Amino acid sequence: MNQRTILVLGASGLIGRFVTDNLRMRGFRVVGVARSLSPAQKMSALDLELPILSLDAATLARLLGDHAVDLVVNCLGVLQDGPGSDTGAVHRDFVARLLAAIGGSGRAIRLVHISIPGTHEADRTAFATTKREAERLIAASGIPHAILRPGFVIAPSAYGGSAMLRALAAFPVDLPDKEMATPFQPVAVEDIAATIAWFAAREINDDSVRAVSWDLMQAEPVTMAGVIKQLRVAFGTAGWRRIAMPRFMLDLGAAIGDLANMLGWMPPMRSTAIAELRRGVRGDPSAWIAATSIAPKTLVDAIGRHPATIQDKWFARLFLVKALIFASLVAFWLVSGFIALFVSYRAAAGILTAHHFPPALVDPITIGTSLMDMSIGVLIAFRRTAAVGLVAGILASLGYMFGAAILTPDLWIEPLGALVKTGPAIVLMLVALLMLDNR
Repeated sequence: MNQRTILVLGASGLIGRFVTDNLRMRGFRVVGVARSLSPAQKMSALDLELPILSLDAATLARLLGDHAVDLVVNCLGVLQDGPGSDTGAVHRDFVARLLAAIGGSGRAIRLVHISIPGTHEADRTAFATTKREAERLIAASGIPHAILRPGFVIAPSAYGGSAMLRALAAFPVDLPDKEMATPFQPVAVEDIAATIAWFAAREINDDSVRAVSWDLMQAEPVTMAGVIKQLRVAFGTAGWRRIAMPRFMLDLGAAIGDLANMLGWMPPMRSTAIAELRRGVRGDPSAWIAATSIAPKTLVDAIGRHPATIQDKWFARLFLVKALIFASLVAFWLVSGFIALFVSYRAAAGILTAHHFPPALVDPITIGTSLMDMSIGVLIAFRRTAAVGLVAGILASLGYMFGAAILTPDLWIEPLGALVKTGPAIVLMLVALLMLDNR
């Protein structure tokens, strides 16, 4: 058993979670820290939920000391500014405090920092510029460090861009030709974990790797089309005829994604994601390969030589549909409430009057249910309150159905079947509730 202790920051993410579990399998003592962990991710007493980004340097130093940390792996990152997401705070400000904590901990600690490929000359987004600012802070700190710049990460799980490419592989749709031709050198997440394990096994006073910056990716050039093609082989969709998406639809999707981002969602198609996609993923892994003797997995090996499982196919097919499900439910509740309150108020109130409701209750009930419907739509629209909104929508729908069965049973045989259609709406809200998790 290797007694060195590794602290992984961002242990709930695509890279962080895999690295945490993989290093533990290799015999290292790993403390995995994240702002929030799903119940399935709490695999050990050393998986900790902490408000990482609000910790000051002194608190971080105590964390390092309390767990006798020898190596810190920083996997924290956010794609775009939005509610609860600040690229500068996560990529630059936190790294500054982390460096101060390492320097003030009184321990010999190496920092392994996960960054992005490319050069500062090509940086155009806040995501890229703040990542590069963090690199400069680390390089100037004098702390033993390794800046790792992975290519397009291929992992058993999928999140963000990797999930979007799997979805594209499952549908007969291509991105525009220019985007499909973008350089997109991949790396298997296993190779990232192997590199961190390689550092953890080395002495910190080894001057040959005291301060390194490496690109981690396969050496052979690959385009986005090549990555998607290999995914299609796994999904069994390689022979399908496809339609190329018009370029304006990609930009429109990014604009809609930015709006969803402001509501607290983190869709893979946002303006930053499209800008980084068009920039491409390329680098030179020769220094990494020469130093570690790690032979990067090829694209075929990283994706796997076996067919996609049924759970892989379901996820890929439903990933893009998830956005449509939530958008349709938001529209359903907002529009139905708006129509009843502003467009067809007399007709809505007339239903109650026709069924002999006390006149004093007709207006309050009509207004109250309309406002309730619109409130449910608003709750579902915001990521933080979506679960509450979905549960409220299910309960309200059941209330409408049972209430109508008792008070207005004739509405069940109404020609347009409004109440009958409430049943499928409940099922759709249940599906949305079950698909709410991102990790």
